[in-house]
Amino acid sequence: MIVAYLRLGIWDLIKSFTSCSDSDIDAHIAMQIVNESALCSNRIRKSNYLANQGFELVNGLGFLASDQQVHYLLDKQTVYQAAQMQKALAGIRANAGHYYGNTIAIDPHRIITTSQRVMPKKKKQPEEPSRKMLQTFFANDADTGQPIGFGIGSPGVSTTKATIDLLNLTKIVSKDALILADKEHFTDKLIETISQQMDFDLLIPAIANQRIKDIEQNSQYKHLWAGYALAETKFRFERGGSDYRMLTQREGEVEKDFAYKSFITLKDKSAENLLTVKYAQRWTIEDFFNFDGAMGFDRASTFNLNIRYAKMSLALLAQAATYELRRQLPKPYDRWNATHLADAVLGKIDGDIRVKDDTIIVTCYDAPKELNLHENYSDLPARLMSEGINPNIPWLYNFKLDFRFK
Repeated sequence: MIVAYLRLGIWDLIKSFTSCSDSDIDAHIAMQIVNESALCSNRIRKSNYLANQGFELVNGLGFLASDQQVHYLLDKQTVYQAAQMQKALAGIRANAGHYYGNTIAIDPHRIITTSQRVMPKKKKQPEEPSRKMLQTFFANDADTGQPIGFGIGSPGVSTTKATIDLLNLTKIVSKDALILADKEHFTDKLIETISQQMDFDLLIPAIANQRIKDIEQNSQYKHLWAGYALAETKFRFERGGSDYRMLTQREGEVEKDFAYKSFITLKDKSAENLLTVKYAQRWTIEDFFNFDGAMGFDRASTFNLNIRYAKMSLALLAQAATYELRRQLPKPYDRWNATHLADAVLGKIDGDIRVKDDTIIVTCYDAPKELNLHENYSDLPARLMSEGINPNIPWLYNFKLDFRFK
């Protein structure tokens, strides 16, 4: 992971976020939080054996920061600082090839929280019991599945406002991508803002109210194949002043079996491609939550916005570095989820550490040969210099790092 941090400039992002220098302890505590996220562990600070394994040394510390220290650090960082770090990270990831930028999926993702606040309880699934939920809004590149950034809903931030802020963040990756939205985004204000103030295209499912149902049943359909037909018409919100392109798909061969689903889109693209190919890509954002959720996107112990934005933004740093690591791994290891990768690679390879001159040498024993770690990490300082990267690690007091495999 240290190599990925160097390649992505993670330390500089942490220093900017914490307003710290290389020697300030707050920056090193933030690095510990990032590494905790990479290990998919929420309460790692209570596990003293990790200190015996050298976990604290990876962060440039001689100890594990306590829960109280972490709380104070995160609480004094502002939402604005976290948002700026997300923007900087998105730009770095775009330059590193983590995004294609053609299609972006947005999703109002709910996270179960143990906050002590008085909050309305909601259900993630109809069959599940109601629980306190933290409302988040994520944007992911739909081709690579990688997160671009997120926002958090609160009593003062509606879905529309949070989504507009999120789309302004995605402009760093692409200004004219196709945005694949969810039904919860189906508001006049949001669609009007995207149509009039942004260059994005949009594909958003319509809420199946009675007005939409009447339009669906009275539209003229073009039969494409058995059990599938498409229709196109104009749609205007009841209090709106603009017409939008409405696409409706009809499934079923006989009228009593017809099932309809309608969408609003803004540009003149193929209706068949949008509905049968493009919209299916929206589910890559659900793959992200299933794949990397354990890094800190599936739990929330508090609703303190400073802490939540900071914690999850630091988790984005860990997720970006993990993705960079996966790109070095062969199949099928590059498709391991975050928990599996943490257990099998980041935390389970035995080894020892020694220092020779200005270099920290990590000797790994019995690392699986099929992971190609020897090929990618031997003679590491020279490899990094060939990429134009300074091999000195600033949070490890400018020591270099090298690996041996036995």
